[in-house]
Amino acid sequence: MQLLLVHSDFLEYEVKKKLGVGRVVLYPYAHLSSDLSSHDVAVSVLKGLETGLDSDFEVMRAPFGWYKGFTLKCKGHPLSELSRTIRPSSDVGCEVVSEAVLAEERAESSWYLLSPDGELVELDRFDFTGHANLRVFADYEVSKSRAVDRMPPHVELMRRLEIADYEPASDQGNMRFYPKGRLLKGLLEEYVCDVALGAGAMEVETPLMYDMNHPTLKKYLDRFPARQYSIESDKRSFFLRFSACFGQFLMNHDMTISYRSLPLKMFELTRYSFRKEQSGELVGLRRLRAFTMPDMHTLCSDMNEAIHEFYAQYKMCIRLMETIGLKIDDYEVAVRFTRDFYEDNREFLVKLVETVKKPVLVEVWDERFFYFVLKFEFNYIDCLGKASALSTVQIDVENAERYDIGYIDEGGETRRPIILHCSPSGAIERCIYALLEKAQKATDSGELPVLPFWLSPTQVRVIPVADRHREYAESVAARLSCRVDIDDRDASVGRKIRDAGREWIPYVVVVGDSEVEGQTLTVTVREESTPKKPKKVVMSVEELEEIIKDRMKGRPYKPLPLNTFVSLRPKFV
Repeated sequence: MQLLLVHSDFLEYEVKKKLGVGRVVLYPYAHLSSDLSSHDVAVSVLKGLETGLDSDFEVMRAPFGWYKGFTLKCKGHPLSELSRTIRPSSDVGCEVVSEAVLAEERAESSWYLLSPDGELVELDRFDFTGHANLRVFADYEVSKSRAVDRMPPHVELMRRLEIADYEPASDQGNMRFYPKGRLLKGLLEEYVCDVALGAGAMEVETPLMYDMNHPTLKKYLDRFPARQYSIESDKRSFFLRFSACFGQFLMNHDMTISYRSLPLKMFELTRYSFRKEQSGELVGLRRLRAFTMPDMHTLCSDMNEAIHEFYAQYKMCIRLMETIGLKIDDYEVAVRFTRDFYEDNREFLVKLVETVKKPVLVEVWDERFFYFVLKFEFNYIDCLGKASALSTVQIDVENAERYDIGYIDEGGETRRPIILHCSPSGAIERCIYALLEKAQKATDSGELPVLPFWLSPTQVRVIPVADRHREYAESVAARLSCRVDIDDRDASVGRKIRDAGREWIPYVVVVGDSEVEGQTLTVTVREESTPKKPKKVVMSVEELEEIIKDRMKGRPYKPLPLNTFVSLRPKFV
């Protein structure tokens, strides 16, 4: 609305104060510009001006071509040259707000808790005893306040661990990732891709930007609750994608699809997706403007097949979250649906709750505001009580019609599929945020913070006690099939051990005279240690290698992202 405020303030001063008139005509005179806006933007601006001026003026909003139907009786005015070109401030044109965002702000919901026994209880009647995190989540969702009032702990951690940082030369919400962060992010990306492809999805790649005035895409934008970046090119307006929906649906439109191919899955890891999130909501890795979104869409023959696939993907997301390092107790489940869908599918919705074996937050809409009738999210509640959605699946009942997507049924007739939208993990950056916030909660509880072994940038650190032990340290490192480094710095052993602890390294191996003589290792196991009592185990290289192989089974692997020798590494922060 910033553009409208600029116009109305100008009119109030110029017209009311200087000219002393009380009537205003708003007219879209196309010949005043060589670079016209779209019809929708013009109408929106004119309506906004009418609303803003209505309290102080008699306003008439005239239709296009109106001037041809009247005759000017006054040929001039002392201030007839008082014309102005009024432009918004430079940042206004960067954001496009969809009708769905406005609908979401107006939407009225009914909130409940659904328990595993099928009881649907209103929030103010639910007993939250033993469900403190769920209470925090419910309060957060109902309040709809997303503003950042304090810096969450993961921001300091992401910098200290040299994972990620803000990039001052870019727009807000666009991050830089250091080698350790790129490794962590890349492993998560690879794993989520493996899960999606393992579920039968076909991987595709689609453009980053789309025509704002494409008739089909414009309608979809107004049904998706997101703010978009917009850019101009060759007198055309484009928006940057916020998901892979656009490209995949346009591809589906051009395909010939048989019922035999259903359910049909397509997947893309969008690096990047973009949303013009409000600046007051941006913080760390929790809410970004540029992010990596795994996006899978499934075409289903009918609602029964869609519900079956929805449940399969629900369980897939639970398994994926656990592998990433987030168990069911680490997040809260939200299920959102229309009242009609609930009445028709109550048993299925209770089944979702039975699967996680704990109450879930339910949002019910009396009417459908968006393109979906059902969605779930797994929401991580951070140290400040803020919630962020991770895994999600939606049942879409609109876009097959909107994009003219069809399949040929057994009788040769063209049918519209039901579409599932699935992000198996949510934004990859948010997964890192959740892991760091979980680690901070462990610290606050008197435990040692850790990352999952397969995601740790350095999995094993070897510390030689003296220079004479370096050769043995190097031979140990060479025999381990993991990300192993050697702390060869000119520092005390105690300092090296403390630094390894600050990096959350899972296994710290100290080698001295006794280890060289006995060809053994003294290993500190972080996950079995406490802040005051480290767990030290004497083992052989072969025994440690077996532990590593077992822990890496079924997990993607990437090599060490930095120099093997700690003394040769640069500092990023």
